[in-house]
Amino acid sequence: MRTTTGWRATGPAELRRTTLQRRDLRPDDIAVRVDHCGVCHTDLHALRGYDRHAKTPLVPGHEFTGVVTETGPQVTAFSVGDPVAVGNIVDSCGACAMCEAGQENFCHSFPTLTYGGTDRQDGSTTLGGYCREYVVRDAFAYPLPPGLDPAAAAPLLCAGVTVWEPLRSLGVGPGSRVAVAGLGGLGHLAVKMAVALGATTTVISRTPGKREDAQRLGAHDLVVSTDTRQMDAARDTFDVVVDTVSASHDLAPYLRTVAMDGTLSLLGYLGPVTVEAMDLLVGRKRLSSSGSAGRPATAGMLRFCADNGIAADVEVLPSSQVHTALERLGRNDVRYRFVLDLSDLE
Repeated sequence: MRTTTGWRATGPAELRRTTLQRRDLRPDDIAVRVDHCGVCHTDLHALRGYDRHAKTPLVPGHEFTGVVTETGPQVTAFSVGDPVAVGNIVDSCGACAMCEAGQENFCHSFPTLTYGGTDRQDGSTTLGGYCREYVVRDAFAYPLPPGLDPAAAAPLLCAGVTVWEPLRSLGVGPGSRVAVAGLGGLGHLAVKMAVALGATTTVISRTPGKREDAQRLGAHDLVVSTDTRQMDAARDTFDVVVDTVSASHDLAPYLRTVAMDGTLSLLGYLGPVTVEAMDLLVGRKRLSSSGSAGRPATAGMLRFCADNGIAADVEVLPSSQVHTALERLGRNDVRYRFVLDLSDLE
């Protein structure tokens, strides 16, 4: 076994710096020195629900960038010194219909998650990227294209692919009319990507004060969701509405802004929802959802972002301030993504 240093949960919302064990490299593995790891709401939820008496360890972090430090004997796609990125999926069955279609995120036997997952070979619990080293199958690591800042690129591997997937699959491009509901970690990347794809892009927000930020990100307009007149004026307007609102909310006002044969893609809140059939019937509107992305789409997203100068707006903190990042994230005090610098774990 290999050893590294990282941040392990010791109780609800509590982390302690400690020594962690990593597996020895298998033939198709690479070892990655983790330099930057994004702090996701998923991390916060996992930590808040962690039982200090749990038998399985928890090390969060599923969106990180770093450098290859060692390769297994079967690895040909990477060499020592290569910059790489790793997202929230590190393995899948590789044989089901979804995996064969390049949608490993929908693997029928469930993909192996970067942390809190079960290793498909030895049954151990996967430990995430709040650490200095990660060992991963080469097929689930991605070359980090030149020109992408490693810190600002880290959130692309979770928030980025989450919004890229529906934009790509729904055919957003020049002439498309896209609205992004919610301007946070997901939403700000959805705006950047939709604009770069050539779509006329609008932000829907409860906060009128977000207008300047929306315009800075490239949005063409902002609609205040609490203003009935503005929402009425936007009725039947958008081909795609990307809903990144993370709390439970009424979908009806957003569905009414969807144009005929358009789609509301629900990404931020993944709990139970109630929809009136008439809100779908009038205009043949569709309600969909998505989560993460498969390997081909993830690699394509990174190339697209490099070509178009897209990365997350980040605040970088040393990993020793991880509790500060989590506390501020819990009250939405970040624009728009925290990233941990893991070099202080050396």
